[in-house]
Amino acid sequence: GLVDHRTVAAGSARIIDAFAALREAGKHHAIIDALNDADLMSIGAACTDLKLITGGSGVALGLPENFRRAGQLKTETIADQLPPVPGPGAVLSGSCSEATLAQVAAMQKSRPSFQLDPMALAGDSDQAGEALEWALAQLSDGPPLIYASAPAGDVRAAQDKLGRAEAGELVEAAMARIAKGLVENGVRRLVVAGGETSGAVVQALGVEGIRIGPQIDPGVPWTTTLGTPELALALKSGNFGVEDFFLKALACAP
Repeated sequence: GLVDHRTVAAGSARIIDAFAALREAGKHHAIIDALNDADLMSIGAACTDLKLITGGSGVALGLPENFRRAGQLKTETIADQLPPVPGPGAVLSGSCSEATLAQVAAMQKSRPSFQLDPMALAGDSDQAGEALEWALAQLSDGPPLIYASAPAGDVRAAQDKLGRAEAGELVEAAMARIAKGLVENGVRRLVVAGGETSGAVVQALGVEGIRIGPQIDPGVPWTTTLGTPELALALKSGNFGVEDFFLKALACAP
């Protein structure tokens, strides 16, 4: 059933009453309207006793107060403070979103870059190994960029020849191997662009837990890994971040 915005705007008590009415009517699921942060706070308060809540990330805005009221969440003013993670850094970009393409272009203006090609990765040459060797040679001068990001036409051409899934898997495997090689050679800070790329890198590095640190841009924080070696990771989906995100992230790395 629907809990409309008029009910939501009236506050959490009215939302709870609406939930009760839906239950009495035999409804097991509620869809709730929201237009602003105040609505999300009211919805969060009304959902205290619910076992399952799903929706966009905004729905989480009002939930922490439930735990705070129950004494299960401490008020911490430096919760996003991360320990320093000294060591070289690098950027790995597998996303082909327009935002990431602009971020790649922005970093190329001041830092060296190496482009991975799915067709080369599928061939007999060891392009991933070449990229790793190249990156290690750049570290003394600052963070290098390794990217597979490409315009939509180039991506389609590779997918037509290799298959959509295989083209993506080749890039992810290469990025994972490069990330692991970088860390084995002392790199401790990585900025990774692309959801699938980030997942492949985290898995290759054996990351089992992270601390969430300060926000770089909306939706993208620095994190540090639990365990040894401690790494600083900035993991972003393709369309997140401003044009100079890569350089901005490296400048504020823990």
